[in-house]
This record gives sequence, C-alpha cells and structure tokens, in this order.
Amino acid sequence: MSRILLLLSLLACFAAHATEPDRRIAITIDDLPWQRMGTTPAGEVAGRHRQLMALLRQAGVPATGFVNEGKLEVDGVVQPERLAMLRDWLVAGFELGNHTHGHLDLHAVGLDAYRDDILKGERVLRPLLAGFGQVPRWFRHPYLRAGRTREDRAALEAFLSGHDYRIAPVTVDNGEWVWAFAYANVLDEEPDTPGRAATLERLRRGYIPYMLDKVDYFEKQSQALLGYALPQVWLLHANELNAVAYADLVSGVQRRGYRVVTLEEAMRDPAYDRGAEGYDGRYGPSWLHRWAMGEGRRGDFFAGEPVVPKWVLELARVESE
Repeated sequence: MSRILLLLSLLACFAAHATEPDRRIAITIDDLPWQRMGTTPAGEVAGRHRQLMALLRQAGVPATGFVNEGKLEVDGVVQPERLAMLRDWLVAGFELGNHTHGHLDLHAVGLDAYRDDILKGERVLRPLLAGFGQVPRWFRHPYLRAGRTREDRAALEAFLSGHDYRIAPVTVDNGEWVWAFAYANVLDEEPDTPGRAATLERLRRGYIPYMLDKVDYFEKQSQALLGYALPQVWLLHANELNAVAYADLVSGVQRRGYRVVTLEEAMRDPAYDRGAEGYDGRYGPSWLHRWAMGEGRRGDFFAGEPVVPKWVLELARVESE
C-alpha cells in the first residue's frame, strides 16, 4: 500500500511540474554609461560603476545595456573614462544597444529630429562594437514612447529596420527610476550618519519586493491576455540603487522560477510580432498594456498594479511614476 501511495505522490508531483509556466525573463538596463551622469558627483561615478559591474558579474546572467552617447560627453567631447565604462560591459560579455544620443522624447521632438538622434547615438557605439566583432542591433525608445499614430510608428520601424536595428520592447515596466532617484538624493545630499544609512537600507529593502511584485503582476497580465507566460523583458537602469540591489533582484526572480535569458531568446516569442501597436497616447506603457488596449481591454483588466509608495515619491521629489 505504501508503494502505491508513493507512486501516487510522485505522479502528483510530476503533474504539478508539468503545469508550471515556462517562466523566462530578459534583463535590459537603460541609460548607460550612467543614468544620472550630470548630477552624480564626478568623483563617485567610477566607483559606483565598478560596484554595479561587480553585481552584474556576480549574478551571472545575460543582460543588454542601452547607451545614451550624450552621457559620454562633456561639452561635446567624449571622455575616455566614460567610454571605458561601456567597454567594461562588453569585456564582461554583455550586449549594448542604442538608446538615442540625447534620450529624446519622440512625441516632443518629432520623427526627423528623433531619427537624427538615433544616428548620432551610434557614432561611438558602432566603432566600439566593431572592436568586439559586433554591430549595434537593438534599439530602445526613451520613455518607451514609440509614436502617437500608426503612421509614425511604421515610419520609425522602417527607418530602424533600414539601419539593421530591432526594437527592444518592455513588458515589465515599473517605477524603478523613482526609487533610484530617491536613493541617489539621500546618498548624495544627506550627511553620512546612521540615519542616512537606515533610509538607504529602507529604500533597498522596499525596492526589491516592489520590483518582484511588478514581475508577478505582468505575468498575470500575460496569462490573462495571451493565455500563457510570455518571455518577459524587464526594464532597469544603470544607477546607484541597482549597484546595491541587482544581484538580489536576479535571485528574486530565479526563486520565482524564472530563467534569465537573452533578449534575442525572449523576442523569439511570436507575440512580439505585434510590435508597439495598440496605444496612441502621449505616454509609454508596457507592450503588454499596449496590446491589451488594442484589444479593447479596459478598467478592471489593468487593476492591481503595484505602485511606488508616497514616501519614496517624496524622497525622489516627483509627484508620480
């Protein structure tokens, strides 16, 4: 009898595993070489960059970084030490893509200026990648703003395709930048006291579950919209907060059953063939929400998304995500 019970238990276990979603996630990190290059104390940038790179190597998973070449420059001149920060990513085995030169808002500047800024954003990147036997192939829209009309989106997509770029979407969107601004404000502006250390730790401890809750939320959105767990694309930035939290974020999604995969692998899912269709507003929502709005989903479908707490907004000195 005990053997029968053991067999039934094993069969139940196998059945449970067989119904588990195939959870995969690609990690993308924007605003390289450093998100707040203009406001971070100059003497601190290199050390914080090294701290982030150490966590990237510790996590041991693929990631794709997206470069704003304007952040390489001072008065229009590329700074060798900033260019070396990008080289560190490539030496470590990570891929780099184009995020425009000046982090422009397509909806503010229009297609012509935006296309010019994309090309300006590869003047350093393209020869840098060539030294590693690579070419730039991924493009990420700043602010995730992809065009106010179907015609603008199509024109931009044709331009990018003509320059051998693929659009890197975002499905797990979040208010990570708010947490990061709060963390940097406290780190750079408050005196080095136990109180500051406590606030920084409170931010780090709050940030990690917030980000993981966002992953959970968008997995549920994927299941509701598509009927399966889409290989997700997660948005992060190169900043002080991720320089202390990145490895914990990766281990957190891994504990949830996710495999961290390349952007290339995630993009093989046919759902991404939809592109950025479905949303014509001024903002830049998750691609999952774009598709949902394109299908006419409203109201309750979007309920339950985690929000940045008010105390974090106040520390970041912003009104909303």
